[in-house]
Amino acid sequence: MTTTNREKSLVVIQLTGGNDYLNTLVPYSNGLYYDSRPVVNIPADQVLRIDDHVGFNPNMPEIDQLWHEDKVAIINGIGYFNPNRSHFRSMDIWHTAEPDAIGAEGWLGRAIRDLDPKGENVLTGIHFGRGLPRALGCRGVPVASVGDLETYGLFPDIQDELLRQYTLEAFSMMYGAEKGKDAVMDYLGQTGGDALKGADTLRTAPEMYSSTIEYAPHALAQSMKSMAQVLFADLGTRVFYTVHSSYDTHSGEVPTHNMLWGQVSSAVGDFTADLKEHGREDEVAILIFSEFGRRIKDNGSGCDHGSGGVAFLIGGGVNGGMYGEYPSLKEEDQIEGDLKSNNDFRSTYTPILEQVLGLDAPSIVNGQFEALDLIRS
Repeated sequence: MTTTNREKSLVVIQLTGGNDYLNTLVPYSNGLYYDSRPVVNIPADQVLRIDDHVGFNPNMPEIDQLWHEDKVAIINGIGYFNPNRSHFRSMDIWHTAEPDAIGAEGWLGRAIRDLDPKGENVLTGIHFGRGLPRALGCRGVPVASVGDLETYGLFPDIQDELLRQYTLEAFSMMYGAEKGKDAVMDYLGQTGGDALKGADTLRTAPEMYSSTIEYAPHALAQSMKSMAQVLFADLGTRVFYTVHSSYDTHSGEVPTHNMLWGQVSSAVGDFTADLKEHGREDEVAILIFSEFGRRIKDNGSGCDHGSGGVAFLIGGGVNGGMYGEYPSLKEEDQIEGDLKSNNDFRSTYTPILEQVLGLDAPSIVNGQFEALDLIRS
C-alpha cells in the first residue's frame, strides 16, 4: 500500500508499578546480576541475546524481532537524578516533567494544547482505558478516555435510533446553557459538548477498519487494535495513550513479570504488523516507560522499589540501537542498593516532541535538554 504525507503520531504504553529493568534487558554475562539475584533472575540460556552482554527477556520475541529490523531504540539508565521510590510521586514526575516541583499540567496535555491551541479537534489525544493519566491532563484541553471503542459513545445502549437522537438533543441542550453566568457550568458545558462531539465521531472508526491482523485477546492488545482503528480512520489523533498495570512485583515476580512482558511484546508485534500492512509504519512512534526500576538484590521472591530504568521507542521511523550506558551493578556505583540513573527522561521526551509531534520542546519539558538521536530525519 502506498503512503501519503501524513503527520506523525505518538503511542505511549505506561507500565505502572515499577518495571524491573534487570529482568527486562538482562545483563546475562554479568556475574553480579546472578550473585545479587539467586532467585529472581532470567537464566542466561533463556535470554534473547542482543550482544555479548545483554539480551531481552525471553517473553519479548516480537520486540526482539523488531530490534533485528533496526526499529527499536533501547534507552538505558533512564530516570531523574534525585530518585523517589513512591509510585505516585515518581509517576507524577514523569507525567509533568517536573522532578523538583509539583507540576500542574501533564507534558502531553501541554503538547496537545500546542498541537490544537483552539481545541478544535477533541480527538487530538485519546486515552484507551479508564480515567485519565496525569500526563494528559491540562486545563482547557479535551482528551477522550475510551474504555471500549466498540461500545463507546453517548447512550449506546439505546437501540431505537430516533429515541437516541432525541436523548442526544436533550443532552446537548442541558450542556449548552448560556456561557458566562457560572464558571462551573461553563466548564461542565464545555466538557459535555466535547464528549458529545467526540463520541459519535469515534463510533465510525471500527466500521471503517479492515485488517488481516488477528490481535491477541488480552486487554492491552485490544486497546492497541482500537488505536489502529482510530489511526486508520484519519480522525486527526496525534497522541494515543494506554496503561498496562501490575509491575509492582514484590513477590512472585518471575512468572508475573514474564507474563506481562509477553502481553506487551505480542501487542506491540500485532500493532506494528497492522501499521506495516496499511503502509503506516513510519508514521508512528511507540514509547514504553515505567516510573522506576527495582532493587538490584532480590528479596527471595520479588524485588522492591528501586531507581534507574529502561525505556523503549519503537517504530519504522526510529533510529534503532542502544542509547546511554547500562548502569553499573558494582556496589560502589549503586545508589542505596539501586541502579543509578544516568539518562534524564526529558532527553527522550525532547526528540519525540520535536521530531514526531513537530513541537517546541523546552516549553513542554521545562527546560533545554540534549536530545537523543532517536528519530530518523
